[in-house]
This record gives sequence, C-alpha cells and structure tokens, in this order.
Amino acid sequence: MKKIVYGLLAFSPMLAFAQNLGNLEGLVENIKNLLNNVLPVLFALAIIYFFWGLITFIRSAGDPEAAKKGKGIMIWGIVAIFVMAAIFGLITWLAGTVGIDTGGSGGGLIPTI
Repeated sequence: MKKIVYGLLAFSPMLAFAQNLGNLEGLVENIKNLLNNVLPVLFALAIIYFFWGLITFIRSAGDPEAAKKGKGIMIWGIVAIFVMAAIFGLITWLAGTVGIDTGGSGGGLIPTI
C-alpha cells in the first residue's frame, strides 16, 4: 500500500502542471462580483433585523418576556453587523497590505506569476 501512495505522490506534480488555470481569473472575478452584490443586501438585512428587535422591544410595554426577546434580537443584529464589518475591514486591509486591488476605479487586476 505504501508503494502505491509513494508512486502517486511522485506523479502528483505532473497533475498540477496539467491543470488549465486560464479560467481561474474568471472564477475569481465572478466570486468578487457576487460578493459585491450580496454584501450590501446582507448589511441591509442585519440592520432590518436590529430594527425589528427594537420595534419588538418598544411594543412589549410591560411584558418582560417580549422585552427580553426584543433585546436578544437587537443584540444578534448588532453582532451580525459587527462581524460583517470586521471581516470586510480585515479583507480590505489584507488586500491593501498585499497590494491587491479590491475594485474601485482601478479595475480589479488579479496578481499573476
């Protein structure tokens, strides 16, 4: 069994060189476009969720169980907004540090070797 595994590992560089990576740039561009379109929608949904919790909290007038539910919804809405903003900021910072153009007016060139 070890001979088979070692034999396959010996020929794995040939498989890597046989791959056609021409479509990789198109795939990365499609993923970037998808994320650019979906991200504002996710932010909007998180903000709407937060305000739904706020409305639930305000309408709970005297019902502690409904007030607790509204507070929970508001907290999770804030957590969702914070996590999305933090990930977006981290990706933007890492891309700027590495020198990758993240869109804007530059055109979004993909680094090549």
